[in-house]
Amino acid sequence: MLGENFVYFFTVQGFFVGIIFGILKSFDAEGLFVYTFLITIFFYLFSHIIIALYYRTITAKAYLFPKEDHERDLDSFVKEINKREKLIDSACKITDLAIKMNSEDLGQETA
Repeated sequence: MLGENFVYFFTVQGFFVGIIFGILKSFDAEGLFVYTFLITIFFYLFSHIIIALYYRTITAKAYLFPKEDHERDLDSFVKEINKREKLIDSACKITDLAIKMNSEDLGQETA
């Protein structure tokens, strides 16, 4: 939703809330008008504050993200993981070779 549409929507909601509150709390036309006006103005200003904070956080999040640093860190993590995988693969090969040699030695001893 666009910010402008949000302000319109929230202002209209404030108007209707103001009318309902004014009908429930006031005993004359002037009170109804005052309640409706004040509540509508509050909703209008509050919607502008919300929109300002929303756009401020959206632009701040997009602006402060250090993409290059994260990419460099992720690349180093990938290199480290690849090194460890090669080390584990070589350890598995050595272990398999040792098991095979051990089973051959045990087979020769029992025969």
